[in-house]
Amino acid sequence: MPTTTGWWCSRMTSLDPSQTFAPTNQKIAMSPEPSPAAPPNRFLNLLASRPWLLADGATGSNLFDVGLLSGDAPELWNIDHPERITALHQSFVEAGADIILTNSFGGTSYRLKLHQAQSRVAELNHGAARLARQVADRSGREVAVAGSMGPTGEIMEPIGPLSFDLARQAFAEQARSLADGGVDVLWLETMSSKEEVVAAVAGAATVGLPIVCTLSFDTNGRTMMGISPSDFAGLEKTLIPRLAACGTNCGVGASEVVACIHNLAEAMGPEVVLVAKGNCGIPQYVDGAICYNGTPELMALYAKMALDAGARIIGGCCGTSAKHLRAMRDALDAHTPGASPELQTIISQLGEVSTGARAQWAGEQSRLGGAAPGAVLSRSSRRRPAAT
Repeated sequence: MPTTTGWWCSRMTSLDPSQTFAPTNQKIAMSPEPSPAAPPNRFLNLLASRPWLLADGATGSNLFDVGLLSGDAPELWNIDHPERITALHQSFVEAGADIILTNSFGGTSYRLKLHQAQSRVAELNHGAARLARQVADRSGREVAVAGSMGPTGEIMEPIGPLSFDLARQAFAEQARSLADGGVDVLWLETMSSKEEVVAAVAGAATVGLPIVCTLSFDTNGRTMMGISPSDFAGLEKTLIPRLAACGTNCGVGASEVVACIHNLAEAMGPEVVLVAKGNCGIPQYVDGAICYNGTPELMALYAKMALDAGARIIGGCCGTSAKHLRAMRDALDAHTPGASPELQTIISQLGEVSTGARAQWAGEQSRLGGAAPGAVLSRSSRRRPAAT
């Protein structure tokens, strides 16, 4: 975190010329030299000096295009194929990104265990940070590096087996390695449960960097664990430390992300920095591969709408290439901010919005109010009738 430089001053007092002082052999205690000020944080500097920032695009889907196979761990490429990770970061910087995320989304010991790499947390995360830092530092402008930290993939107590302490320790281990590698901010993304958000923030806080947290509201206007934008607003106020920015990423398309940003802005107020990092349209299975149907033109429109809806940091998630990001940058540079878009405008220009998000937009925050037609919300209603 940035620190303000302290001003050192002395107060002069008038001395009586006739006053004499007895000699003394005591040593005079000297004021300690001020500690050198910590270097300013690039991420916070950018936030303070710019009305909006452009975050980067997708990691995984772009790496698939250069050889990553389904089921492989992208984090291993920080060591095995660093030139491909560097090239991806470079493409985003050249497209205009102000923030690039490290290739470390699955960098906790729990996710790396799936690839027998749980003992390589420090190596892989430090490598991810170092590669992004090198690209940012030679960009010729101020580019912040965000340490990507995704979910553990485990279900936390009380529903699942993962305890708060173990989750916090896993996130702290990853955060230390990212910080040592040179990131400016820790970026918790695609979170879905309250318990994991709290544990992740607690772990990230151990290194003293700013923290960003985004949730994926991909289940009828809520996360898959039931958190709504309004719930997230209440949760954020209880976090220690408070977040430098928060918002939404991934999800089910650009229209849903813009509607979510509107709902977050309504719940959180103007003092909170909001992040929109939506997928590039809707995924489709074409010729044996997952493709996203979002065009550069659609993503440019999404970027402008997200800004007007209340986001200050705007980027892309799955499917977003450097070409999409360049269109977003050009659109934002040329855009004159306006009023928050109406719901029907979002739907007509970006696509349909879920029943839950529509209900939240109208002020209805209950599960029942935003339930899809035919949804069964009561556990008791799922029970089979007793045998007769």
